[in-house]
Amino acid sequence: MSHALNRYHFKVEWGGRSFGFTEVSGLDIEVEAVNYRNGSSPEDHVKKIPGLRKYANVTLKRGITKGDNDFFSWINTKRMGDIERRDVVIYLLDEDHNPVVVWRLSNAFPIHYYGPVLAAADSDIAIEALVLTHEGMTIEHT
Repeated sequence: MSHALNRYHFKVEWGGRSFGFTEVSGLDIEVEAVNYRNGSSPEDHVKKIPGLRKYANVTLKRGITKGDNDFFSWINTKRMGDIERRDVVIYLLDEDHNPVVVWRLSNAFPIHYYGPVLAAADSDIAIEALVLTHEGMTIEHT
């Protein structure tokens, strides 16, 4: 019998490189429900039909490490209204490090960078975040 997977074993890739993160959120798809009723219909209610898909923005969080400027560099590639788009792949891994679920984001690009909260009386890790928007997501269970 299969067991549910832990959420703490995952990796993220883009541009042929693999990255470690403390958290990934926003792997959501919503299908808009469109109300429709024909004026000559004898029914006294509207029908629901599927409309456009909406994809949530995806947030990637990680601890800041010395010399790693990838987040800031990517969001700063914007020049003259153009920013580098990347396909991003997120893998949920099993205990043997094999992908079990794969989320593929198409044409993703950063729309928000969050720097760390700094506090002199706190010993927590400095966390940065990058919010990505994208043009579509597929989900594959392997």
